[in-house]
Amino acid sequence: MQNSMPPLSALRAFEATARLGSVTAAAEELSVTHGAVSRQLKSLDDHFGVALFAKAGRGIALTPHGEKLQNGVGEAFARLKDSCAALKRDMEEAPFTLACPGSLLARWLIPRLDRLHRELPQLKLQVVVSESEQPGTQTDASATLAFSEPPWPAGVEVFELMEEQICAVASPQLAAKCDATKPGSLLANKLLYTSSRPQAWPQWATAQGLEQAQLEEALSKGQRFDHLYYLMEAAVAGLGIAIAPRLLVEDDLRNGRLVAPWGSIQTPARLCLWLPSQAESRRSEPLAEWLKRELGGEYS
Repeated sequence: MQNSMPPLSALRAFEATARLGSVTAAAEELSVTHGAVSRQLKSLDDHFGVALFAKAGRGIALTPHGEKLQNGVGEAFARLKDSCAALKRDMEEAPFTLACPGSLLARWLIPRLDRLHRELPQLKLQVVVSESEQPGTQTDASATLAFSEPPWPAGVEVFELMEEQICAVASPQLAAKCDATKPGSLLANKLLYTSSRPQAWPQWATAQGLEQAQLEEALSKGQRFDHLYYLMEAAVAGLGIAIAPRLLVEDDLRNGRLVAPWGSIQTPARLCLWLPSQAESRRSEPLAEWLKRELGGEYS
């Protein structure tokens, strides 16, 4: 039995031709050739086994069969158009929810949030703390801003914003007691770190050519913190030497609360804007571009 529903593209060509009264006008509206519309109309004639248009002078007119089809098709496409417009309007009016780890939110994004709202008012941005350690898995968020290491999982769109750098930081008073020319000198002090980034100190030590055994011994006498905020406050108070993403301590380095005499190293991680699977990316692109511009001058 022949499928009673012809291709949607053919019905679209028929609806435009019937509404505009011209194959040429329909082709212009649909951004296709005159021949393409004619072939779609011919396929409908073949599908139904009747002629839907007839010549009328120099133009064409609907046959009785065509008028019957046009009554239903015209209404259907009008409702479809209204539904699409309503959905687009709802999407544009809905707030864009950005999930972000608490440390990144507090130490980098919040100081820039007012400027972000001013420069991208159409986004209607709402910011929430990430509920998941794995970026892109928080399905109630429009996007997630987070550090992570490639490869990226399938099914998510990722805007790479910048490469991650980490650095060992200390209060100026504590750093003055260490030899800035010898990174190993800091191992004599209490090392501070967060439970979420256990690999940070080993990455830094490897890049500096330090022995892992020495590092492990120093870490065994160190102090772990659950949140980077507490870690940084401990470092400012002179309780030890902390390891952290440079992006999140850059303001402290500029105002002299902390110093990083041993420089920074690059890690495999990237700061990325993650979109959940099948997310609508059009609204994310302006945010990704804004973030890239803002991040561009961080280490200048």
